[in-house]
Amino acid sequence: MRLILICLMLLAFNLSLAQEAAPEVFNIVEIEGVRVFGKSVDHQTRCVHWHSALDVIAIKFKCCDKYYPCFSCHEEEADHEHQVWPKSEFNQKAILCGVCGHELSIQEYMDADNTCPKCEASFNPGCSNHYHLYFDMPEKNKTKSYFGIKAFYKNSSTL
Repeated sequence: MRLILICLMLLAFNLSLAQEAAPEVFNIVEIEGVRVFGKSVDHQTRCVHWHSALDVIAIKFKCCDKYYPCFSCHEEEADHEHQVWPKSEFNQKAILCGVCGHELSIQEYMDADNTCPKCEASFNPGCSNHYHLYFDMPEKNKTKSYFGIKAFYKNSSTL
């Protein structure tokens, strides 16, 4: 009987630790005065969907002019369809570095070699696999990254 009681106490203690370890989810965070919407888990734009050490950017969505950590955060929170940024607007500031708050144009971001030009924070190179969700990407320029190596492809069904 005593062993069962001890086991139950340990189980209750472990359950309370598990509940405390769950990350807090923020609906809005501010980085250098810029509001980021979605399901952020910290103040560097990581979210419940993407939260590695390199997931430190937010993207301003063309459709609503609001920053979100990722496409899924926008889809879950916004009350409208997303729109991609047309190539003619790649000069618009639409990428936010979650580390320092620097805003990059889409073209600056694509040319930055996965590094913030201001604070030199590293960005996730795998994000290039999802450019088509945010930016108008001609078929011939779509890429897929594998371990930092870009592979070009023509068939968009391979996304």
